[in-house]
Formats: sequence, structure tokens, C-alpha cells
Amino acid sequence: MPKIPNKTPRLVKKIFPKYIWDFCHISENKIYLTFDDGPIPVITEFVLEQLNRYNAKATFFCIGDNIKKHPKVFNSILSQGHAIGNHTTNHLKAWKSDHDTYIQNVIECEEIIKKHNTSNQNTQKLFRPPYGQISHSKFKTLENLGYQTILWDVLSKDWELSTSPEECYQNVIESVRPGSIIVFHDSIKASKNLTATLPKVLEYFTNRGFVFEAIEF
Repeated sequence: MPKIPNKTPRLVKKIFPKYIWDFCHISENKIYLTFDDGPIPVITEFVLEQLNRYNAKATFFCIGDNIKKHPKVFNSILSQGHAIGNHTTNHLKAWKSDHDTYIQNVIECEEIIKKHNTSNQNTQKLFRPPYGQISHSKFKTLENLGYQTILWDVLSKDWELSTSPEECYQNVIESVRPGSIIVFHDSIKASKNLTATLPKVLEYFTNRGFVFEAIEF
């Protein structure tokens, strides 16, 4: 299996232009941090604490089942002004799921988000497919349902057990440019790299005049 690059190649972005890979058409020094697979107690709360230290906003692509398990953590994300995205209810792989099952899993996650979004904030429909897997038919159906499909410009690779914290840090700072969408994971698996790397990334780019914003349409 080919190794996933830290930075999404331009050719891939051209082949799939309807996916949102970045906001690099923006000239300002803005970065878009995203966190997949939460909310998870302690880990997501660590992320929120670090973001607050730097007045940074981010986008959290949440698994519906984790929202049900940890509604207080989910609402902490919202109450602190961050954006929420749909990451399916059960972290399904699109290439191993039939069309109707997959779409229903996304819709179920959306219903969970609405149920637990007690403040009725961040009602935009952002979607990130787990593992970055999506087919044209699934994408079109979700597009017709009003979803924006958000992929990425830069992968930290924080989830890879073979990636050291220093490699994770370099994966980010060597690849980011204004408008980059960066992927981290507020998950148990990624916690070692995440906790070591995120504070350094926030400090590095803040000191260079960048601001961190949530994804909004």
C-alpha cells in the first residue's frame, strides 16, 4: 500500500476539485486546524485548553457515537466557539460500505449532532469521510443533502505509531502555507503525538503572525 503523503499533491486536488482541500486562495495568514474522531474526555479537553491559550479556533469532525457517550465534552467544543463537522456515526469506511448504509450513517450522525447541540450553534453541514475515503456517488448524494466535503492540505500523521512527536511536528511546520487545512486527531491512539506536537505548532505559527480559524461557509 502506497504511503500517504504529508501534503496533498496538487494533482490530486485538480483531479477532485469539488472536495475542499484548502483555502490557499486566501492571501491572509490563516490556518485551519481540524481534529477528527472525538469528542473524547481528557484528550479533547486538552485540545480545547491549548486552543484557548492562543485564542485559536478550530473545526472538530465528530463521530456520532462519541457525541452520545460524551455530550458534555461535545458542548464544550461548541461553547468555546469552534466549528463542528460530521465524521459518520461509527467511523465507517466508504469503500467497504454500501451506498445506503453509508449515507444513513452520516444522517444518523447529523441527528445526534442536532440532538446534543443544546445551544443550536454551528448548524452548517461539514463532512469529512473517515480515512479520506469517498466515492463519487456517495459524494454526490451528500452534496445534494447540503454537505460540504472537507479533506485536507496537510496531515500531521499523529495517529501513526511509527511517527515520533518530532516527526509529527515537522510534518506540519514544513508543509503548511496560508490557507492550509491541517488534520490532527483528538483520539486515544494519537494522544502521544498530539499532546507533544499541538502546543508547539500553535506557538510556532502564532509567533510568525498566523491566526487559527474555524471552517465557515
